Amino acid sequence: MIKIRHALLATLLPVVLTGCGAAEGASKPGDTEVKVLRYQGGTGSVTFPELAAELGYLGDVKLEWVGNTTSGPQDIQSAATGQTDFGGAFNGAIVKLKAAGAPIRAVIGYYGSDKETFNGYYVPENSPIRTARDLIGKKIGVNTLGAHHEAVIKEYLKRSGLTPEEISQVQLVVIPPVNTEQALRQGQLDAGTLGGVLKDKALERGGLRPLFTDVGLLGPFTAGSIVLREDFMADNPTTTRTFVTAFGRAVEWAQTRPRAEVVARMEAIIAKRGRNESADTVRFWKSTGIAGKAGAISAQDFDRWIGWLERAGEIKPGQVEAADLYTNAFNPYAARSAS
Repeated sequence: MIKIRHALLATLLPVVLTGCGAAEGASKPGDTEVKVLRYQGGTGSVTFPELAAELGYLGDVKLEWVGNTTSGPQDIQSAATGQTDFGGAFNGAIVKLKAAGAPIRAVIGYYGSDKETFNGYYVPENSPIRTARDLIGKKIGVNTLGAHHEAVIKEYLKRSGLTPEEISQVQLVVIPPVNTEQALRQGQLDAGTLGGVLKDKALERGGLRPLFTDVGLLGPFTAGSIVLREDFMADNPTTTRTFVTAFGRAVEWAQTRPRAEVVARMEAIIAKRGRNESADTVRFWKSTGIAGKAGAISAQDFDRWIGWLERAGEIKPGQVEAADLYTNAFNPYAARSAS
């Protein structure tokens, strides 16, 4: 599995570097800064840039939706190759793409886990699985490999005392999140990852219990960040600052406003944009999950995943450092938080 991922990264690298040189969004010397930012969204969900636009925070910067992303790694690859101007993914995926040579940098956190919003790793109520050791030889359903859920599961197994050889015997099975509950109940999976509305609905139906949760394992944490290309930031510093500041204001707004008000605003955004989608998912929204005030990033948000990737042999020790992965320079809320 590790060799396959390395091969994919090697294949991606020349595409990333070529795409960055020809990115449509980058300004040429003498041109005015880019004012229209291309991005990918999600069906039935509202991104923080979309919320910022609705709240009037973006000023003269506009958003251009080009479609919906299929995953975080795909979203940041699109940004790295110039197909979009920004994208977001699990911080561990950002580490891997940076290690592959992609000239990207994280500028603000956009999702995470707290006591209201978290991911759980569930088993049937009558399952004999009670500890991490009971997972040896068993199947756990995850939405994708090499991302948030794999990292958390591997960290849980390591902290529980399993050896690398024992951890390798725990099989991770890729399954669409919408199918995880049914696969668990039918015995096709021994354990499964559930979060958001899918978790809430599954627990309402009963018959499942958590083996552990990511917030229980790690405490509240920001799990994923938005990245921009480094050349884009250099060519468009004012637009970058406007975008990140507006993004941070939208995060802070959602962190501090009553839940009902946030949900109502998201429902209004979905209704207005006319993408033929349901607002059912946002009605289950509980919190941002973001640990940093207004999305401010900390070194720890990347250090824990750098260590995991080094132990897994997916990056070399010292190949990537947190300081090379992110900047809070464009987020005025980060300075306030630090002070």
